[in-house]
Amino acid sequence: MEYNRSEQDHIENNNLGLPPDDDSMDANKEEDDEELDLIRRYEDFSTVDWIQDSLHERTFQTKGPTNRFVSRLDRTNGAVGYLWKLLRRGLEEGEAWVVTSLVGVIIGISAALISIITAWLSDIKMGYCTTGWWLSRKFCCLEVSGEMESCAEWRNWGGVEPFRWMAYVLFAACFSFSSAYLVKNFAPYAAGSGISEIKCILGGFIIKGFLGVETFFIKSLTLPLAIGSGLAVGKEGPSVHVACSAGNTVAKLFSRYERSHLKMREIVTASSAAGVAVAFGSPIGGVLFSIEEMNQTFSNRTMWRSFVCALVATFTLASMDPFRTGKLVLFNVSYDRDWHYFEIPAYILIGIFGGLYGAFVIKFNLQMAAFRRKHLANHGVAEAVILATLTAIFGYLNMFLRIDMTEMLAVLFRECEGGGDHEGLCQTSSQWRMVNSLLMATLLRTVFIILSYGCKVPAGIFVPSMAVGATFGRMVGILMKAMRTSYPSAPWFAACSPDAPCITPGTYAFLGAAAALGGVTRITVTVVVIMFELTGALTYLLPTMIVLLVTKAVSDQFGGRGIADHMIRFNGYPFLEQEDKEDPADPSFIEPIANVMKQDLVIMEATGVPLQRVAEIVQDTRYQGFPVVRSNEDRTIVGFVRTDELRFALDRARRIRNLSFNPVCSFQCTLAISANAHEALKRPEVVIPPPPSEGLSLNTGAGMGRRGSGVEIERIDFGQFIDETPLTVSPKMPLEIVMQLFRRMG
Repeated sequence: MEYNRSEQDHIENNNLGLPPDDDSMDANKEEDDEELDLIRRYEDFSTVDWIQDSLHERTFQTKGPTNRFVSRLDRTNGAVGYLWKLLRRGLEEGEAWVVTSLVGVIIGISAALISIITAWLSDIKMGYCTTGWWLSRKFCCLEVSGEMESCAEWRNWGGVEPFRWMAYVLFAACFSFSSAYLVKNFAPYAAGSGISEIKCILGGFIIKGFLGVETFFIKSLTLPLAIGSGLAVGKEGPSVHVACSAGNTVAKLFSRYERSHLKMREIVTASSAAGVAVAFGSPIGGVLFSIEEMNQTFSNRTMWRSFVCALVATFTLASMDPFRTGKLVLFNVSYDRDWHYFEIPAYILIGIFGGLYGAFVIKFNLQMAAFRRKHLANHGVAEAVILATLTAIFGYLNMFLRIDMTEMLAVLFRECEGGGDHEGLCQTSSQWRMVNSLLMATLLRTVFIILSYGCKVPAGIFVPSMAVGATFGRMVGILMKAMRTSYPSAPWFAACSPDAPCITPGTYAFLGAAAALGGVTRITVTVVVIMFELTGALTYLLPTMIVLLVTKAVSDQFGGRGIADHMIRFNGYPFLEQEDKEDPADPSFIEPIANVMKQDLVIMEATGVPLQRVAEIVQDTRYQGFPVVRSNEDRTIVGFVRTDELRFALDRARRIRNLSFNPVCSFQCTLAISANAHEALKRPEVVIPPPPSEGLSLNTGAGMGRRGSGVEIERIDFGQFIDETPLTVSPKMPLEIVMQLFRRMG
């Protein structure tokens, strides 16, 4: 049996009959508190008890500082004490803003670096810059325009088309292999989008390592490789994961956030807002995303944290200017022409497409996820390489699949006037060829998204969905423009001026991107604001709202959940949605809670449970905690004890006391117990049963006691680990009300 020095001194003093040393006891008490703090950080794949976490944080604050000088200042009265309290309150509040700002700076820097590396990897598949191999095509030619073919400094691979195609496919396979290999061997949690898991973490589910520093670095490194490989995946969802990992890593450097899940949730929520802000260049949209999609218990303080973090992150990104255009994202556009009422039917068509696209992708992607789990679980690297190779083989043949998705969005969003004609996109003579290419790109990219989203590389679905919607919307815009050209005197085109452009196909691509994004994520207000911040055009707010209204109406016919919520259910994570998506007339909603609960309860008796039995219960069951009742006969609940705290108490009792027999663990609730927690684990309690009988003296080992003598039974007091005020409900309470209660608990 091993003891630390303070424990050994205390045991020797007890053996000599001396009183315990105060310093030793204080050290042991402080050590117990520190270890219990670590235990209360919860185990992997467990859930946070928000009420207990809040009480624990409040208790820690009331303890006061351990530093004697600071403690003396806290007790000082008068002007000095008043000024000190103001200063300390300001320092504590300032620490929160320092953490938030520091997280925003790191997120902005990482977003800029990811954008620069992604652009270079996407271009290196096509060729290289003769003036510097490390330069992307845009940096090499010092402009972002459609006339990139005339750039003399950029040289394509080889001189013939088949060789270029082979180089394109080979680079795609190498990039995907590197990304999947690094993820598999160094940070498995870096795979996928991460939004569904972060939603669960913000709801109180513990996934250790998911927001760790390894995940941050590996995902930041492999995300550009995955995008550069040409897989139908985006960086916006993984950017949220990278941002939250950065926030979690920075916050852990400060003890105030390390010990409190409530405060850590504020930082992670703010980080998610900053992640969306730098991904779309939309700080307000990022804050709304964290409200609408991520955190269900959004407070005013969290909103301000999110806003400041998003603002600092976007300012940092703008300062670095990764595209050398002054834009935060490549597909920032501006429109100077208004829309017309005769275009509303086309907007409705785009909205219907967005809803159908979202339902189609969600349905078949879940089937692909089930197939992947059953057959491809151990072949993640090979799967990623095969998918990237197939995507490159077929994507190279289509001009809209060959280039990077963000660059494609920039091309499709632009107006035809002012350099928006990309390879004949705006030419009337090639409009039907463009319609065919756009239709093929829409269909192929939809299939690639279904197959690729969820593979073992960093994979988002925001921008791929926007790309699908943009190609479909641009196709509709070209058809509308062709109708206007063919029937200029039709009455529904009367609002058009005969000598000026009337229909802007780029706006249809823009609205199609919004529809597809809203269809697959099932978020509305955030998409409207993001699209507004991308264009800065107030005139297209109403068309965007019309499109998303139709998209939501169609999506609701197939279920109101987005793909992140479906992935939560698919993975079996515990998560209560903010609103019920099922039919409210479902009779299960009014079912009494007693009908859906277990009848054979595992309980702890307050009068005492043998230590061996407690250990068996903790080891053999998967419950998060156990109700404490008066006795097996009188099951009046007197408290609740968590499994992780029981495990700590058992281990501590064995280490300190060197138990060689099976004592009784007492769960008597008393407020005085916690003050002597350390002694409670060491001090045996002598109990004299009323009827005299022969028995085994547990205090002295094996042996028969004499008749009439008391049996000395050793008890270990676990009262300090009991929550004496658990929230209880009537067994007759409807299930729906209980679920609402759980939601309000956080």
